[in-house]
Amino acid sequence: MSSELLVDVSAGVAVLTLNRPAQQNAVTPRMATELSAALHRCDIEDAIRAVVITGTAPAFCAGADLSARAGEASATLEPPPWQVRKPVIAAVNGHAVGIGLALALQCDLRYFADDAVYGLNQVRRGVLADGYAHWTVPRLAGIANAADIMLTGRTFDGDEAKSMGLANASLPAGEVLPTALAVAHDLASGPAPLPVALTKRLIWESLAMTPAVVGQLESELNAHVTKSIDGGEAMTAFKERRQPNWTGSISEEWPAWDAPGERPGLD
Repeated sequence: MSSELLVDVSAGVAVLTLNRPAQQNAVTPRMATELSAALHRCDIEDAIRAVVITGTAPAFCAGADLSARAGEASATLEPPPWQVRKPVIAAVNGHAVGIGLALALQCDLRYFADDAVYGLNQVRRGVLADGYAHWTVPRLAGIANAADIMLTGRTFDGDEAKSMGLANASLPAGEVLPTALAVAHDLASGPAPLPVALTKRLIWESLAMTPAVVGQLESELNAHVTKSIDGGEAMTAFKERRQPNWTGSISEEWPAWDAPGERPGLD
């Protein structure tokens, strides 16, 4: 049996491709299991510095496979993309509805095909949107836009997704994956891994924190990375007029910050 998820790792970038093109990459329990395993690998392997999630053309993901029994294809991932300690980029190269769109919105950066169809249409099928949509959409697009698209279940295109804040960019379909890959390779070769990982976690967690707590965490986390393996590499590279050579380990240098909403242990 062929895999419902294609995994390719090269030059620090993992590309995870939803692979049921005949069904527009609709999510099955098997696909969700394979994607969870791949995301876990991306989280723990230091050699992987950035992740791209895309779909085998022509769609990104048409939602849950409705041939599965009710509740089986909700595609709850463990870990979800926003908890992976590497930047996760959604290359939404075609239609993404229901859980397919919700999956993209769990990613850190999102590039959408401008002419594809998007929507959280679950209410039109008698259920609620899932895949953390009630958490991600209000944060990305605001309460008014969340109510608009989630109460009505209406569809929209990539340009409207960009205007609402759901997409970082709306591009011709053929440019979506190359753009996402270019960003991923820049992330894999440029910034220091541990500060990027901690920045990602703080971005997602900070909305539940007060400004004072965020400011204190920024100071504490900066003190933590200063003492890390890569702490002095940027200054050394600057003095030696070369690019930094990052050798630190996210998995070994990560503070005790595993539960959502939990403050990292930096003592």
